[in-house]
Amino acid sequence: MLKTTGIAMSRIFAPQQNGLLGRHYPIGVRLNRSLMPALGRRNMFIEAHPTPNNNSLKFHPGRPVFDKGTRDFANPRTASASPLAECLFKISGVSSVFFGPDFVTVTKKHDELEWSEIKPKIISAIMDFYASGAPLIREGAGEVPAAPATEDDEVVTFIKELLDTRIRPSVQDDGGDISFIAFDAKTGLVTVRLQGACSTCSSSKVTLKQGVENMLMHYVPEVTEVIALEDETEDPNDPVARAQRKFVEEMTGAGGGEAGAPAPPAAAAAPA
Repeated sequence: MLKTTGIAMSRIFAPQQNGLLGRHYPIGVRLNRSLMPALGRRNMFIEAHPTPNNNSLKFHPGRPVFDKGTRDFANPRTASASPLAECLFKISGVSSVFFGPDFVTVTKKHDELEWSEIKPKIISAIMDFYASGAPLIREGAGEVPAAPATEDDEVVTFIKELLDTRIRPSVQDDGGDISFIAFDAKTGLVTVRLQGACSTCSSSKVTLKQGVENMLMHYVPEVTEVIALEDETEDPNDPVARAQRKFVEEMTGAGGGEAGAPAPPAAAAAPA
């Protein structure tokens, strides 16, 4: 047992992995009310895990988070529906927030900002939220509008099944999500949306081409390419968003090179 004046707690820490999380921060099981009034007498156990994106951490509060799947808050303008998202965006350096079934992914704006500077504030905000008893999504805020229901053909049904059963679980393990947007039967182009830690991770774009695309093309001969749809609500001045757009342009050949440079030949627009 860790002996601390006024606090009786088990030796529980947010785990440190790959040097991303900085030093350990104790999270008490039983906290002295006078020292942490915001928590009252509630008990919390929060784990923080790294993701393939060095700028994203996945926080597990030890209880359900979003029971309707996932929800992405790409910037502060989208956070008004959630008290927790609003609190997290008030922390300087937070770029985006993502809710999963049992986790919260927080992405910081740039590599220069150390997790040791903001991780304790994120943990505190999550603990304060659960202690408050406030709803995760405000009543009347509504849900993200779904696409009009249409009857899927055999190809689209198979693509969705592969995404949901073979790809999506791994993506959520990494603190993100992938969802089907559209399939163009004429060109064989599949459009998906990446969210959470995956939306700003350069390695996820490589995975999209070498992993998701290769799998879909292997099992569905009609598929010729897979691309990620950019979030329409992103902040154009966000450095993370700019970096993501640049990487997508390089991967798809849509950027046409640097300003003033000739566009690459069509045959070399995208890697094999």
